[in-house]
Amino acid sequence: MTATPLPDAPRLPIRPELAHEEPYGAPQLDVPILLNVNENPYPPSEAVVADVAAAVAVATRGLNRYPDREFRKLRTALATYLERESDVGGLDADHLWAANGSNEVMLHLLQAFGGPGRTALSFAPTYSMYPEYARDTNTAWVAGRREEDFSLDPEAAAALLREVRPAVVLLPSPNNPTGTALPLDTVQHLLDVARTTGPDGAATVVVIDEAYAEFRRAGVPSALTLLGANPHLAVSRTMSKAFGLAGARLGYLAAAPALVDALRVVRLPYHLSAVTQAVALAALAHTDELMAQVASLRDERDALATWLLEHGLDAVPSDANFILFGKFTDRHAVWQGLLDRGVLIRETGPDGWLRVTVGTPQETAAFTQALVEVLG
Repeated sequence: MTATPLPDAPRLPIRPELAHEEPYGAPQLDVPILLNVNENPYPPSEAVVADVAAAVAVATRGLNRYPDREFRKLRTALATYLERESDVGGLDADHLWAANGSNEVMLHLLQAFGGPGRTALSFAPTYSMYPEYARDTNTAWVAGRREEDFSLDPEAAAALLREVRPAVVLLPSPNNPTGTALPLDTVQHLLDVARTTGPDGAATVVVIDEAYAEFRRAGVPSALTLLGANPHLAVSRTMSKAFGLAGARLGYLAAAPALVDALRVVRLPYHLSAVTQAVALAALAHTDELMAQVASLRDERDALATWLLEHGLDAVPSDANFILFGKFTDRHAVWQGLLDRGVLIRETGPDGWLRVTVGTPQETAAFTQALVEVLG
């Protein structure tokens, strides 16, 4: 609800570029089947709940004190997890950073390396928050284009890097909203070019946003394997998706210590609460259990993609926990028809396409039944 301003209220000095903006947000509606914001459909098990509750109780006893500002215990635990998950070595606390969701991690990156007179670059269609990070940090925004199959042409992307000379390039892999992963040779090619394409001949910081990386198909590697030789590379992750901790707000990245130190300069004091740190550490202790859920969601995703194709629809091959599907002459009518049947998905991406999050088998069945009715 928006309050009506008083007739004699003074005009607020809002920044001109924000004057007509609306807050970001996907629709939050009270319907039975929620498949619109790429959440993990499985709540934490009772074992996870018990351990998180116990850890929070311990943290609560010390809430009169500020939290650990450097949270090195958590950073070490995240490094250990990434080494195991992506089969990489050489990571420790100095290579890790974390914040309140990967959104804040991205904001730190733009605060540290963007700003007035600098540019951030990505390739559309891509995550809709990226230009907002740029806007909020007074960073210019440029969006190149992906190919018709939503892949990235490495030579065209490299040419745009040389032309724009961005301080930061944001490359989600898998991409949101398409689910498309970047081949490592494309990433390496861009890293090679980016060594001198930043402001004043510096490097461009290449950010590979791997928010959905745990859902990637077998044989698809992580960009974490390229960290050692590329000090201008940052690979971001989140505990919102695979770990089912969207409500905990914990995102993180791995990068060279010098890059991490730049983020430590711009963070707010004590930005990561003691409760958040406790929740994340407790959840990391249950990695095996939570990754088993990821495997089941991969299977559900692949089965849903097959179903969509068998019913005459296009489904973009996905390495994430969602599928972009279409194409529709009136996608809003399809979206509304599903909503009328109690199923909320996302109207996003290129015109004619819709995105559905992979849910439980019961949620998938409700979605497919509703879609048959809408299209029937």
